[in-house]
Amino acid sequence: MNLNDREHAAFFPTYRRLPLQPVRGEGLYLVTADGARWLDLFAGIAVNALGHAHPRVVGAITAQAQRYIHLSNYFAQEPQVRLAELLLRHSGMARVFFANSGTEAMEGALKIARRRGAARGQSGLVGFSNAFHGRTLGALSIMDRANYRDGFGPFLDGCSSLPFNDVDALRAGVGPGTAAVVLECVQGEGGVRPVTPAFVAALKELRDEHGFLIIADEIQSGAFRTGRFLAADHFDLQPDLVTLAKPIGGGLPLGAILGAASVADVLQPGQHGTTFGGNPVACAAGIAVLEEIGERGLAAHAVAVGDFFLARLRQLAVAFPGLVKEARGLGLMLALELHGEAEPVVVAMRERHILVNATDRTVLRFVPPLVITEDEVEIAVGALREVLAEMG
Repeated sequence: MNLNDREHAAFFPTYRRLPLQPVRGEGLYLVTADGARWLDLFAGIAVNALGHAHPRVVGAITAQAQRYIHLSNYFAQEPQVRLAELLLRHSGMARVFFANSGTEAMEGALKIARRRGAARGQSGLVGFSNAFHGRTLGALSIMDRANYRDGFGPFLDGCSSLPFNDVDALRAGVGPGTAAVVLECVQGEGGVRPVTPAFVAALKELRDEHGFLIIADEIQSGAFRTGRFLAADHFDLQPDLVTLAKPIGGGLPLGAILGAASVADVLQPGQHGTTFGGNPVACAAGIAVLEEIGERGLAAHAVAVGDFFLARLRQLAVAFPGLVKEARGLGLMLALELHGEAEPVVVAMRERHILVNATDRTVLRFVPPLVITEDEVEIAVGALREVLAEMG
């Protein structure tokens, strides 16, 4: 049997695998066994911030694996502490908890909110339409997307999903019993849709009034993808809790909860924990990623190249108004929304050896490595122009 047949026989059918089998990665490219190269513009879905097989990340992983690969969290560990210090320095938060993934970080953040709210009569958890926070039951409870939720109920009591960017619905949907509101400042799976300043202002006002926590889901948008450490930084929003994952483990499984000083003592020993969260090899990789981003000025680079990329996408929107609805995004978290289905464009781009991702049915999402250059943007946009011209 070939690899696809073996995969089909061995796995639960939860993924629609691409007809492509990379054998290695090199920077912005994936390489197949025949030596063909594929420009990767979704980077493991916003994970590979430095591209594939970056030597600094590989070196950090190798060096730490030669020391120790796993210790119980009964021990303080240098890689964990160093990465925690970096995350706190960049975010301005006060405490860290390491998990294995984004959805685990979200579950932990919801637990913190419920734990804090228990003595305050606050148990309500609020999310927003078209958001994505993971596939565990707590995350699903604050989401509204049927394709993720159908067949998995009943969900947690006291949870709701309000219309995104609807100030009136927000005012009506939160109150003194609300423990936390969970917000993606730029919705990722929901089509790279940013929150409006008016919505953020109302949310902050309501937090002051009711005393709930704001949980910023930065799993896809965090760690400098938008040019700032957190997407929330663009909107003058200081969250009480932040969830991170994706790039912070350098491609290895790692998630994190960051907490403000006001929630630093909510959890005490035994009230939350993990066997593998904060794996020292993953933390060593994360240190390498954040240090490389800082030393190379990749946050500013993400802004500059992101602005260039967005300008080129907007040119496509002008050139093909019958096909393209809008170009939008922040930094290197970008989208081209079409009037019709995006998947045919994904397929046509793949035929040109360029890998892009479709989300929310009509949206092409671009979350490339932060090291992408204007030359690679021109290659991608040139191919996209060809595809749209053929479709139009």
